[in-house]
Amino acid sequence: MSTEITSTPSAVATDAVVVATDLTKIYGEGDSEVRALDGVSVSFPKGQVAAVMGPAGSGKSTLMHILAGLDQPTSGSVLVDGTELAGLNDQKLTLLRRDKIGFVFQFFNLLPMLTAKENIELPMKIAGSTPDPEWQATLVEATGLGTRMTHKPAELSGGQQQRVAVARALLSKPAVIFGDEPTGTLDSKTSSEVLALLRRAVDEFGQTVIMVTHDASAAAIADRTLFLRDGKIVRDAGHLSAGEILDTIKTLE
Repeated sequence: MSTEITSTPSAVATDAVVVATDLTKIYGEGDSEVRALDGVSVSFPKGQVAAVMGPAGSGKSTLMHILAGLDQPTSGSVLVDGTELAGLNDQKLTLLRRDKIGFVFQFFNLLPMLTAKENIELPMKIAGSTPDPEWQATLVEATGLGTRMTHKPAELSGGQQQRVAVARALLSKPAVIFGDEPTGTLDSKTSSEVLALLRRAVDEFGQTVIMVTHDASAAAIADRTLFLRDGKIVRDAGHLSAGEILDTIKTLE
């Protein structure tokens, strides 16, 4: 199977929520220089799940961190919902991440002393915002956590904790949700439940999800799968089955 770009997704979509242009990220100097990203240009349209895959050291986590404003490129630009990240100071970047970006991490990142409800609401409360009660009720129903909202993380299963994290990411209706190995610590059944929730967030709620994953089954829910190797996008495909994803990964290792 070829590892060249083989799909129809455009590098610059007219309805793009996130646009990266010629991103380069270099660590070190001279003989120790590592080019983690090497001229990556890609855009992500609204209302899709995109999976980013590649072997260890391919640059996938670096790409996500730069797209989400958690790291800065050596060169190149990133726009999130029309705002160029490079021109923002720390305060404005923090506000953009708060208002425009949701995060779902591998290890949940819930505060142990707060209930599920309090964890879901925390980012908006810190921002001085009030959640939309109807939207919050919709999320509670979608996550299946209605009877667990007063429980603290230690009283929840891993899957329930991750569903709390997804609800937290969705509550402010961000422009884009980034998932960093969102099912990496979950068993296959629980993983399927969390992936179904992310899929529903896109299909029913119009969200946009970009997730880094090493799991072919997780990537198989995506509308689009990007493969990185040596800091470059080597394949940009539409929806692929888990088998097709595994076949591509084998050619990259």
